[in-house]
Amino acid sequence: MKIQLENIQTDNKSSFRLLHDPKLNDLFFWHFHPEYELVYIEGADGIRHVGKHHSNYQQSDLVLIGSNIPHLNFDYGIKTAYRKEVLHISPPFKEQVFKQVQELSAIYTLFEKSQQGIAFHGKTKKIVGEQIKKLHLLSTFDQFIAVIQILKTLASCEEIELLHKQPVYNTSDKKQQQRLQKVYSFIDEHYIRKIKVEEVAQLVNLSKEAFCRYFKKHSGNTFTSFLNQYRISQAKRLLLAGKNVSEACYGCGFESLSYFNRTFKKISGENPSAFKK
Repeated sequence: MKIQLENIQTDNKSSFRLLHDPKLNDLFFWHFHPEYELVYIEGADGIRHVGKHHSNYQQSDLVLIGSNIPHLNFDYGIKTAYRKEVLHISPPFKEQVFKQVQELSAIYTLFEKSQQGIAFHGKTKKIVGEQIKKLHLLSTFDQFIAVIQILKTLASCEEIELLHKQPVYNTSDKKQQQRLQKVYSFIDEHYIRKIKVEEVAQLVNLSKEAFCRYFKKHSGNTFTSFLNQYRISQAKRLLLAGKNVSEACYGCGFESLSYFNRTFKKISGENPSAFKK
């Protein structure tokens, strides 16, 4: 099973990144990232696969995942209507704020415990789930305050299940993580324009052929396949933001509308117009 390093880009150097109702149910995304992740999903029965823990959840789930713990997207394979909210919290915020401020020490302890993976149940899951669903409606400042309040609630609750007996630490080679991070950051910055494999290979000091072998081995995808998947994910965001199919096509780096339509359907199982509806 190939594991992918996900590159998390926060807006305006924020300590948090909120993904409001992202849909990845058609993608098997076994991945990890340095950021801590609080995920809430409702309206579905699905798979909870975090580290070596594997179980099923019913109707809803609320889980806090520690830094660099491999996990599967919680909506994988879901065919029914559902809603999902994902909150990413940067590691420096844990160390520079939660650890240093005495009044937030309970939240720091919560994040230390999250290296085992934490699933929340009962009233806590219901109350926090409702709070998370409202985050996207708040201003940046009010969102920040609401997140602290949510973490305070989680830190003081007893309705928890630790998914591992011991903390989980990803042993993936740090050098390879840094190299992939450089590639992913380059794609984040330049995906709107044409990207040649040669220039990405040069970025990590490899020949074109060596880079293609390297990327396939460590990401589980060819570079072209990964780039297309990334661009389609950006196209989906543009479509959901109100852009038409043509605007989404050229706004995420495709040069041909027909190729965009074919690629979109191949990856998503439906054409862009159907997805937008």
